[in-house]
Amino acid sequence: MRAILLRHAKSAWDDPLAGDHARVLTARGRRAAAAMGQWIAPFGPLDRIFVSDAARTVETWERTGLPGAPDLRPDLYHASADTILAALPPGGTALLVGHNGGIGDAAARLAAEAPDHPDFHRFPTCACAVLDFDGPPAWGAGRVAAFAVPRDLTD
Repeated sequence: MRAILLRHAKSAWDDPLAGDHARVLTARGRRAAAAMGQWIAPFGPLDRIFVSDAARTVETWERTGLPGAPDLRPDLYHASADTILAALPPGGTALLVGHNGGIGDAAARLAAEAPDHPDFHRFPTCACAVLDFDGPPAWGAGRVAAFAVPRDLTD
């Protein structure tokens, strides 16, 4: 089983009337999501795609340019690590696009060993962890196959 955990890209705060759920990506966020989609592509194909139903996570998914139809999940909006673990299927390759702190916490708790990357525990916007499992996903059972943040993908 492979789990790909992607935090949404940089979102805008410039509309004081828009609620948190309705916030969209900034231009920087749109660029980061596209770059991350290219980085994620070799880790597929994606069997399942789970996306929080917030505007910024949906837009992050769309901007990746990856193929597939996402399952939009209201329960993933600001989901805890436990909710994220419960959402992951027992097999195949699943991409989950969500929010911090849950997504970063889930990546840290799923990993048997954290990667040697200064941003792994911070899990900034559009960070992505690819974790491989010998069986169903479980705390401490994942091998971090790769981890990247948008800054890693640009010169």
